[in-house]
Amino acid sequence: MGRITQNSILKTLINLISRRLITALALFIGIGLLIVFTNIQSSNGFTIIPKYAYSDLIISLPPSSPLKSHPLPPTLAQWQDSTNSGDYFSQVTTTQVGYLVWSQFPVRVYAEPPKSVSEKQAQAWVNSVLQGVQEWSTYLPLTVVEQPEMADITIVRKAPPLQISPGSNIPRARSAQTTYKFYTSNKVLSQRFTILLSPSQTGEYLIAAARHEFGHALGIWGHSPLQTDALYFSQVRNPSPISFRDVNTLKRVYEQPTSLGWSLVDNSKIN
Repeated sequence: MGRITQNSILKTLINLISRRLITALALFIGIGLLIVFTNIQSSNGFTIIPKYAYSDLIISLPPSSPLKSHPLPPTLAQWQDSTNSGDYFSQVTTTQVGYLVWSQFPVRVYAEPPKSVSEKQAQAWVNSVLQGVQEWSTYLPLTVVEQPEMADITIVRKAPPLQISPGSNIPRARSAQTTYKFYTSNKVLSQRFTILLSPSQTGEYLIAAARHEFGHALGIWGHSPLQTDALYFSQVRNPSPISFRDVNTLKRVYEQPTSLGWSLVDNSKIN
């Protein structure tokens, strides 16, 4: 009788512990799912999913958001290449919202003065960066702003994160990085860019890096296979200025449809 009682008590304890373990596991899983779903919900009701590889954001658009082209800015509309140099538009990547074109001008640029150097060195860095940036002002209207919260494109003197090359576990340093994110204002989809320029970049290489990365931020989300283009995929000893092919590619990008700069509301369904 005593042995039976002991067995009954043991079974009861095992069942109790098992139920508590299952309850705890279910609670843990539930909290985990809650965290995941919380992290992918934006305040405006659209789903935002961070892309691990690029640090940019993609917004899942409602079905009623067609891609449409914006009128070409006058500076690009007037551009004609008499040399017929061609372009590398086929190398430009589109996104879920279309091509990364700007529709409100001038595009506002902020170059953050470095704090880890002297005031003189910081100003010299800003001047070099803005020299590379302002070369693009011939083709798209740009303005330099003094406050970071006003900027569409922010440029910072900071080493980009190390990059793991495909097929290799060895991290390697990068001289620059450009990332973007999307946001909505008054239900209009817009973008912001951040450019990181490594502190190791100086002189003409700093100007070239700013010129190259700013080309990405203006919408050329890809690289040229030719060293004679500013958007060549690798840094070279003698950096090239903005080429006819760069501008031809930029113009073709701005002729493409996008959701950027358009309302996410289907006005045709509003009475």
